[in-house]
Amino acid sequence: MNTGDSMKAEAFQTIRYDVGDGVATITLNRPAQKNALDKVMRAELAEAVAEVRRDRSIHALVLTGAGGAFCAGGDIRGMQSGAGTAEEGRDRMLDLHLWVEELINFDRPVIAAVDGPAFGAGFGLALAADFVLATPRARFCLSFLKLGLIPDCGVFYTLPRVVGLQRAKELAFSARELGAEEARQLGIVAEIHEPDAIAGRAREIALSFTAASLTALSISKRVFNAAPTSTLGALLEMEAAGQGVARSSEYHRNAVAAFLNKEAPPYSWPK
Repeated sequence: MNTGDSMKAEAFQTIRYDVGDGVATITLNRPAQKNALDKVMRAELAEAVAEVRRDRSIHALVLTGAGGAFCAGGDIRGMQSGAGTAEEGRDRMLDLHLWVEELINFDRPVIAAVDGPAFGAGFGLALAADFVLATPRARFCLSFLKLGLIPDCGVFYTLPRVVGLQRAKELAFSARELGAEEARQLGIVAEIHEPDAIAGRAREIALSFTAASLTALSISKRVFNAAPTSTLGALLEMEAAGQGVARSSEYHRNAVAAFLNKEAPPYSWPK
């Protein structure tokens, strides 16, 4: 992490933001509150996500939480002060949506490392990632209905794409907890690792992407995100245009040369 990154990290009150070796890590850092999202954390996440998006030297992003929790959702104590008018509530959500949309559409891989609770908006935050790693003690819950609220943090977009519409409704309407193994069976969790290993595995995966083509990663993620609402013709057109760009890249030419010379490929998924 360079000096500029260190100064920025020290400026945050509720998160840690670190950059090194082409990987950014955002750590939710309110462990006494199980990393619940308050007004300050939402604003700092907006700043950090915008910084990651601007920095083209970053090839992957890791999201995690401090103190044995990922994120307990919204800060319920902060809700006691009242929601204000409907217009004020909507404006607050629109501010949230600015960075949630940037995170979902971030054109490089995002890995969430979930230990402990990922409830409410914390579940939504995990779903914004491309890959969710979990510990055996991870718990997921769309707890909104228990508070008379509807899912937020992009859940209406992300969850049905992972588990299907009927299962997404069941998880939202039951507001029940999922353990790590059931979440893996539903396709929410990609891998399960012990608490002392999950951070290392998340970083190992993130670092592997620094050897991949940033152009190919970016285009592939954009097309995948567009796939559920696009026609076959539109997707084939995106595929053709994207492949044309990828094939013209220096990375592709070097990878082909390595293959022809029977050299190891520049990128491989870490086993």
